[in-house]
Amino acid sequence: MVGAKTPWLPARVMNKSIPLDRVQGVVKAGGPWMQKIENLSKPRLSYVCTNRGGQILIGLAIALMAISMMIPIPGTNTLPAMGIFVTGFGLLEDDGAISLGGLVLCVCGAILSISILYAIAVGGTSLYDWLKTVIKNLFSSSVIVII
Repeated sequence: MVGAKTPWLPARVMNKSIPLDRVQGVVKAGGPWMQKIENLSKPRLSYVCTNRGGQILIGLAIALMAISMMIPIPGTNTLPAMGIFVTGFGLLEDDGAISLGGLVLCVCGAILSISILYAIAVGGTSLYDWLKTVIKNLFSSSVIVII
C-alpha cells in the first residue's frame, strides 16, 4: 500500500456492490444521529488536543486502554473501548471537552480492569491457587545459579 495512488482492496471486495436502497437506508437512519452528535461537538478546549502534554497523556491513555482490552476476562474491554472511541471522536472534532470526557471513561475503565484483576488475584479462585502452587513448586525445585 505504500506509494499506491489509489486504495487497494481484495478483488472479492472490489467487485461486490451494495444495493442503493440499502445505502440510502443507512444514511437515512444514521443522519439524525450524526446531526445530534455534530450539534454536540464544536471546537472548544482545543489546547487539550493540540498541546504536546495533552497529546502525550491521550496517547498514553489510549495505549493503556488497548492493553486493558487484551485481558481475556469478560467485562474488561467494553469500558476501555468506549473511552478510546469517545477520546478519538473528540480528537477528530478538535473538541477538548469530549476528549476529556473520553479520558474520564478511560480512567473508569482502568479502575474496572484493575479491580477485576485484583479480585481474581486476592479472591483466590481454584485455578489461580493451583497455578500459584505449580509455579511456586517449579521455581523452588530448580537450582538458580548466578554468575
